[in-house]
Amino acid sequence: MSRLEEERDRWEEQTLNPVINKYPERKADFATPSGIPLPIVALPLEQDYMRKLGFPGEYPFTRGVQPTMYRGRFWTMRQYAGYASAQESNARYRYLLEQGQTGLSVAFDLPTQIGYDSDDPIATGEVGKVGVAISSLEDMEILFKDIPLDKVSTSMTINAPAAVLLAMYVAIAKKQGVEASKLRGTIQNDILKEYVARGTYIFPPKPSMRLITDAFQFCQDNIPHWNTISISGYHIREAGSTAVQEVAFTLANAIAYVEAALKNRQQVDDFAPQLSFFFACHNDFLEEVAKFRAARRLWAKIMKERFGAKNTNSLRLRFHTQTGGSTLTAQQPENNIVRTTIQALAAMLGGTQSLHTNSMDEALWLPTEKSVRIALRTQQIIANESGVADSVDPLAGSYLVEYLTDEIEKRAEAYIQRIDDMGGALVAIENGYIQREIQESAYSYQKALEGHHQVLVGVNDYQTDEFIELESLKLDPAVEQRQVERLKHFKINRNEQQVQVLLNNLEQTARSEQNLLPIMIESVEGSLTLGEICGVLRKVWGEYQPPVWA
Repeated sequence: MSRLEEERDRWEEQTLNPVINKYPERKADFATPSGIPLPIVALPLEQDYMRKLGFPGEYPFTRGVQPTMYRGRFWTMRQYAGYASAQESNARYRYLLEQGQTGLSVAFDLPTQIGYDSDDPIATGEVGKVGVAISSLEDMEILFKDIPLDKVSTSMTINAPAAVLLAMYVAIAKKQGVEASKLRGTIQNDILKEYVARGTYIFPPKPSMRLITDAFQFCQDNIPHWNTISISGYHIREAGSTAVQEVAFTLANAIAYVEAALKNRQQVDDFAPQLSFFFACHNDFLEEVAKFRAARRLWAKIMKERFGAKNTNSLRLRFHTQTGGSTLTAQQPENNIVRTTIQALAAMLGGTQSLHTNSMDEALWLPTEKSVRIALRTQQIIANESGVADSVDPLAGSYLVEYLTDEIEKRAEAYIQRIDDMGGALVAIENGYIQREIQESAYSYQKALEGHHQVLVGVNDYQTDEFIELESLKLDPAVEQRQVERLKHFKINRNEQQVQVLLNNLEQTARSEQNLLPIMIESVEGSLTLGEICGVLRKVWGEYQPPVWA
């Protein structure tokens, strides 16, 4: 290294500086959005290859969680979709599967996300707006009509009432004749990031954590191929965090979930293989690739050294990626195709297990079939035409990528240590530390845009006067009325005596320490609705109130 450093000094003096003195660089300082300084030229690092990189499929998993990665099969192409009624969303899912999508990803409307039925007054005006409305098992059955649940992997973006939606999924699988043990998919089920960055919480932290660990135990015993949680950095990033903060706060939340399960007398190697993660991918290409590699290595180390995990599958950080919704612009929306392509390529080079590519029109309205098809084709072109999927971790050994991977890991570790010193993620959330860090990062980015220190093409530079001619997705305003009427009919035609028995049984179970999933499955099969189940839990546990500082 000393010889190399001497050569670098010579190069700077004799070759670089004369050019810079004549033609100054574009900026005084170059750095990633996380504030990591970028050297003008990266040099080989002094590092132990086997300790820091190793081989794909082996500890510390820097180079990927599988030995062959995409040489075996491509990542799951899983477009996030759902709007209006179960019928319309079902048609969109079948269209996407016909177009080559390899996994489903369900978006629920806001009332469903916060545990209210479509006929609740609080749901007025929101039914089917940002996702599909699901109130009953009948809705869920329509949503997955003609979709064989033993053949498709399904991800559900649902958090506070995740256990209820999982119960519905298991119940309709039964109706299809599919055993629970054959089901594959994921429930997001990550409540801590809701308190931090998203806001679709219902219950206070303690009972919310119980619901999560109940799902861990139930799936371990009954649905071994199901991901019991998708610990989500995506929403943390979309709220304004840096890439370093996204890794740090996501893994800090993951540590809290592992500790909660251990406190619940579960064994780490029993539940940890069913944990999964969810990250955003933004525009700084090399930092994003390095972020994924650093997160994998750091999680493997946490599980091995902190929790003593022995099962190789407990050490693997498996993750879904979504391209950055907050990076999309309403101005010149076709530019979003380019942004999404860059982000999708970074996710793939970072080793993602599944991927959603945003549609170009999502900053304007719900995506149309055409824009969704282009987004899916973006993945298919990268997979089949670019050649980058034909070798595992092709950017490994890049001096700059390895430097960024090390820096992100080091800076994320420092954040996790600060959170540990406070007493863990839940304490850091309750005292507002994580939220303030995200807010400060978001504010800094906004100032950079307004001060033209950061260029956003079409927004603060390269602007044009334009009339947007894209087709928009039109939602039928009668969707809400039809959904409410159908739900009313559903409730009228059920056995009221059975409903009351189930409500009482559910309340007794919620007040006990029994696992809630079995009674939830029995409840949805007995025609209890999502809102009724969540209503019982609200009665027993109360609702979360954000701290005064917020």
